[in-house]
Amino acid sequence: MKRIWIVGASSGIGLSLTQSLLQDGYLVVASSRSAEQSDALRALKQQFGNQLQRLNVDVTQVDGLAAKIDQAWSFFGGLDIWFYNAGVYQPMTFDAFDYESFEAMNAVNYLGCVALMVAMKKRVLHTQDFQMRWIWNISIASQVGLPYGGAYSAPKAALLNLAESIQPELEIYGVTLQVINHGFVKTRLTDKNQFEMPGLMMPDEAANRIVQWIHHKGKPFEVTFPKKVTWFLKLLKILPYHWVFAITRGLLK
Repeated sequence: MKRIWIVGASSGIGLSLTQSLLQDGYLVVASSRSAEQSDALRALKQQFGNQLQRLNVDVTQVDGLAAKIDQAWSFFGGLDIWFYNAGVYQPMTFDAFDYESFEAMNAVNYLGCVALMVAMKKRVLHTQDFQMRWIWNISIASQVGLPYGGAYSAPKAALLNLAESIQPELEIYGVTLQVINHGFVKTRLTDKNQFEMPGLMMPDEAANRIVQWIHHKGKPFEVTFPKKVTWFLKLLKILPYHWVFAITRGLLK
């Protein structure tokens, strides 16, 4: 049975993914800041027993992450997949900008993943015949800066850039790094949006697509969905800036 550690598992996509993978027979370590207190994860624990282990992890508390990795590793005698799903989001207009919001989103959406990766480095470098998949759930927001979402999308873009830069090197050490850039999924984060979200998906549907991709033998570097939304934003990424700004200016309130 495959062993997966989901960081950001107590709600939204992470919770749906946890449930789907448990049903598929995976051994799951489910983490969030309050995973051990989560009613939803407690219910899954009662249903699946020792197939599910819960572990409180705050990715902004860098000093304690090495110990958390050791705990996650010990539950099932190792890990086959690390799935980073933690994220925070707050849309903001320019007149509402404050440094603390930028700092909070950067701490979770980018630096939290970096901190876990660095703490996991000793496993990668000092374990013989190391084989593992790292899957980072980023966001299609990483492709282009959109009005009111810059504090969220900037660290997501940084995480994607980091993944692109280290993927070839990680292969040498036995790590397959992959990213997910999906569109709008109805969660407590997107509930903050006050605009129409094209292609809005429910967490269960998004999780099912991710599970199918996890099972896919080809294992491409990136998966995107739904295609109409994600490919439109990818197109914006390559258009001349005066075209892009003409489009995004129309999104202003």
